[in-house]
Amino acid sequence: MSESYTTQMDAARRGIKTEQLVTVARKEHMDEDKLMKLVAEGKVVIPANKAHKCLDPEGIGSALKTKINVNLGVSRDCKDYDVEMEKVKEAVKLGGDAIMDLSSHGNTQPFRQKLTHECPVMVGTVPVYDAVIHYQRDLNTLTAEDFIDVVRLHAEDGVDFVTLHCGINKKTLEQIKHGRRKMNIVSRGGSLIYAWMSMTGEENPFYSHFDEILDICAEHDVTISLGDACRPGCLADATDISQVDELIRLGELTHRAWEKNVQVMIEGPGHVPLDQVAANMKIEQTICKGAPFYVLGPLVTDVAPGYDHITAAIGGAVAAMNGAAFLCYVTPAEHLALPNVEDVRNGIIASKIAAHAADIAKHLPGARDEDDAMADARRKLDWDEQFKHALDPDTAKAIRDSRLPEDDHSDTCSMCGKFCAVRSMNKALAGEMIDIL
Repeated sequence: MSESYTTQMDAARRGIKTEQLVTVARKEHMDEDKLMKLVAEGKVVIPANKAHKCLDPEGIGSALKTKINVNLGVSRDCKDYDVEMEKVKEAVKLGGDAIMDLSSHGNTQPFRQKLTHECPVMVGTVPVYDAVIHYQRDLNTLTAEDFIDVVRLHAEDGVDFVTLHCGINKKTLEQIKHGRRKMNIVSRGGSLIYAWMSMTGEENPFYSHFDEILDICAEHDVTISLGDACRPGCLADATDISQVDELIRLGELTHRAWEKNVQVMIEGPGHVPLDQVAANMKIEQTICKGAPFYVLGPLVTDVAPGYDHITAAIGGAVAAMNGAAFLCYVTPAEHLALPNVEDVRNGIIASKIAAHAADIAKHLPGARDEDDAMADARRKLDWDEQFKHALDPDTAKAIRDSRLPEDDHSDTCSMCGKFCAVRSMNKALAGEMIDIL
């Protein structure tokens, strides 16, 4: 059956229910035919490279549960791949839906291949990061064909989605050069493309060779995540002409991808004031005709280094409630350093809280089941059952165990002791004596 279609979108348009689609429909409590229609229309993507055999597939779209992505990867200053694998395992354990390998140092291919051979969640990459490393040549010596060949390499290695900064072009050069942005371009991939265009005088290869890229992605069923090179890096740059102009181009490229049955996500901001988050989601949905929106945060203030996982969770909850489908986690180390394992844990939990809160607000089937089960467990003062329904059971149990009350561990905690409202109400309703002293 795999030979009768190219991509998940192509299969949906042909009326073929792939194994991946059936799995996603079951996970989402959604009718298979309804999901198939959404995939065919491009409103849901199922990133599933044909070579990623161990993948447990997920769907991404505003009609589905909000998914989260976990960025990791080595750099020149932090280059221990064993530590990165520890982060991967922790991310999978905590329920991350995707891993993005953003490695920018050393021999990246073995780690990338290890991910696609062993990791059950979606794997994404940013090929432009790898271009300089792969060829071991300075940026200005690379050709357009070099960039495209790296995209092909990543597709052959089994990655499920690639971020490509296709919407930045020569027009953007002038906008940034003569504009009034405080932070210019803060996208790492976008800045590399901008620098390459500035040095060579040539057009962005991901923009000028887009049709060739589509052929590669169709062959391997790689989802394109259209990167936002002009995402705002501070509140002052939010929703400006560079950001919106690029988004319009991404909308045009989305239609070209759909014509070749290639699945597409749109990447979005970035630093955005809280009162602009919902509007940004609606603008993308309109311009890109409902293609899933993949947002970084958004971060709703610029002044919380060390706590940007919280900043991003606030923006992420509002974004997902208003249509964002995929949240890229942010860790406490954002703007400061490469995250360690504990940073990764904190970033994942903050992002999962945001995603879960949004799913409840969207009234998705089953979204509130765990919350209702938690309420029942709390009413019964059943601590083990509470841990079972917690997003992070280990942390919840460790906090309680470290500060147990002196008396009657079963029905109180060290916050209220026998002043516990739940305990008092249970006893009162049962007609029992309520002993405090």
